[in-house]
Amino acid sequence: MPPTPPPQFDANALKTRALRTLASERDAIAALSGRIEAGFIEAVRQVLEAPGRLIVTGIGKSAHIANKLVATLNSTGTPAGFMHAAEAIHGDLGLVQKGDVILCISKSGNSPEIKALVPLIKGLGHPLIAMTGQRDGFLAQHADLVLDTTVEREACPHNLAPTASTAAQLAMGDALAMCLMEARGFTSDDFATYHPGGALGKRLYTTLGDLVDPERRPAVGPEDSLAEVILAMSAGRTGAAVVLEGEAIVGIVTDGDLRRALERGGIEGAKAADVMGRAPRVLASDQLAVEAFQIMEAASITQIIVHDGGRYLGLVHLHDLLREGIF
Repeated sequence: MPPTPPPQFDANALKTRALRTLASERDAIAALSGRIEAGFIEAVRQVLEAPGRLIVTGIGKSAHIANKLVATLNSTGTPAGFMHAAEAIHGDLGLVQKGDVILCISKSGNSPEIKALVPLIKGLGHPLIAMTGQRDGFLAQHADLVLDTTVEREACPHNLAPTASTAAQLAMGDALAMCLMEARGFTSDDFATYHPGGALGKRLYTTLGDLVDPERRPAVGPEDSLAEVILAMSAGRTGAAVVLEGEAIVGIVTDGDLRRALERGGIEGAKAADVMGRAPRVLASDQLAVEAFQIMEAASITQIIVHDGGRYLGLVHLHDLLREGIF
């Protein structure tokens, strides 16, 4: 038999399918708004008051959603663990400890693994919350509380592949996690503790003192010549030099200041004080780098002077923030 020819690549048809998929998942998530009722609030209360963790279980695509939800919960202050429904009935049920609450995610709630697991959970006396798309399914009928994630149909053109249903599960799980986070009073300082690595953590705890380089401290005096200013700027590699009178910060000369002075003419014999900006942005070393970025953006500048108790430490450039992965 000759090989089956590949389907034709129809850009318009593909665009239409993509838009239909997004619309289907959007509608599935929007429909959840009408299902945030007493059962949802009670689920939040039970998890908050539980002496143990929230154990999230599922099978198939729902297991992937469960794994993601556990990661979100742990990173926002709610202790959680993942238990695969198939593995649970072959020994992993030992993961569940006294005081734990169980959240079981399943579109139908009727898979053999779910039907085998639910009686075991109930027999151990743990509260069981169902997140399911079938209110008359086995899981919903035996759960203490139900989070309804019913969808009219999947985004899949054959109404088979879990798409709209998993989007609804993901959104409902996020709603649960965010409510728990707010109820616990989880703050940005807590985020810094739970996310010490990566861009998020850096935004929350990196200070200007962490970024300033003491070896890169370009400085000149008010009476220094522009040639000396240029040499200091080149050595500092920040496109600027701070003007100091004794230990006092009195101004800054940037490459932009030099260009404007050249455009005006008459720079022969000019001193640093003649071209410097007299109101530079000066921030303390313990100020967050993210706040410095916001100031740079608002003022359309690329460097910030850093001080410690009035003592000039150095310059932090926009490139320093970008290099650290803060933005």
